[in-house]
Amino acid sequence: MNYYASAAPLLHSQPLFIQYSNPRELRTDYLPDQARAEAMFHPVDTTLFESQPVASASEARDDPFPDVRCVLRIIVDNVSHHISLEMLHEILSPFGPVLRIIIFTKYGKFQALAEYDNPRSAYCAKKTLNGQGIFTSDCFIRVDYSKFTSLAIKYNNEKSRDFTRLDLPSGDGQIYMDQPIAAAYGIQNNIVPSYTGAAGFTPNMSFSQGAGSLVPPLPTAVRSLAPPGQRTYPDFSENSVLLVSNLNPNAVTPYGLFILFGIYGNVHRVKIMFRTKEKALVQMADANQARLAISYLNGQKLYGRVLHATFSKHHTVQLLRGGRDDQGLTKDYSNSPLHRFKIPGSKNFQNIFPPSATLHLSNIPSCVTVDDMKNLFASTGCTVKACRFFRNNCRTALIQLGSVEEAVHALIELHNHDLGQNRTLRVSFAKHTI
Repeated sequence: MNYYASAAPLLHSQPLFIQYSNPRELRTDYLPDQARAEAMFHPVDTTLFESQPVASASEARDDPFPDVRCVLRIIVDNVSHHISLEMLHEILSPFGPVLRIIIFTKYGKFQALAEYDNPRSAYCAKKTLNGQGIFTSDCFIRVDYSKFTSLAIKYNNEKSRDFTRLDLPSGDGQIYMDQPIAAAYGIQNNIVPSYTGAAGFTPNMSFSQGAGSLVPPLPTAVRSLAPPGQRTYPDFSENSVLLVSNLNPNAVTPYGLFILFGIYGNVHRVKIMFRTKEKALVQMADANQARLAISYLNGQKLYGRVLHATFSKHHTVQLLRGGRDDQGLTKDYSNSPLHRFKIPGSKNFQNIFPPSATLHLSNIPSCVTVDDMKNLFASTGCTVKACRFFRNNCRTALIQLGSVEEAVHALIELHNHDLGQNRTLRVSFAKHTI
């Protein structure tokens, strides 16, 4: 083990890493289960399967074999980067052909369902990926078996993909927060055909020893994975400009979009279209932040309308030339002091959550009471259901409003609100409810 620590050996061009196992001995007293497992998996290559550590024979007996499931449920914690369906497919593919993937947000968590074409691949992916980080220090994956035996996909879009049915329509691509996954996709216990994609479809990927990183940082990790001759998807990996549509022209302002999209990145410029005020361009600091904003804000309600956010064909928002007037619809916020992510490695990167009815409040003066906060938010027309300060920090509080739409409105209205004593209120979406 010490010898190979400095020079990892290769087996079929794949690096091997050797370490001590938790069990002190191998147990072989569950012979019926072992025989059944060997018979079940005999036709499949055993290299990857046998390389996965098993804590005990009881774990081997209780974990993959009785149910023989091919569908995994994946939960990602501490999401600080946008995670696309393509990226998830790239992470899962080294363990075997992935037939179908569904991604969604439930209880404020990024989750996914992924179906392999055989239970061995699902088992190896579960054993290897559980507890790993997509990036060096965040986006940790939790993997377990789903109760579903198969997935039925209706649409091929950024939220769902059937890699055996590239002829499926794209649908509207709208999956709303916390929508029950079975109802949204019509998941059934049906028999699915084997994967028939082109050979060599599985991308190459290696694991850095001790690094805890599965894929390189964005945007290089995001690329088209479709085999030659099959349907591909536009690559907007380097675009930081968003097209936001279906806006309420009587209520939306450049400042409101700056505050809302600023939760997920530093907004440099905002332009509401002069002739069609239902549309706007929002330029983020980089493409990663643009993806993050789309992931969390697309499909949210803003001033009575469902907001649609996608990448724009433009790569920058042009400022007005001298002498032209668009009635204040184009604003430059490049040097705004309200940017949340000015400091590299700031804790704000770890506190990015989807829109919810509960808001996190900070920078509150000690003289402000719970009733003061309730009255302040009620003045925006919101229904205040609950409010409480943190026990160990009187400058921080949670407030729960009547709906997510109300919380979005209140955040736009009250973020940076002057509370006196040289303090301005900081508002963001909360991780937990009250």
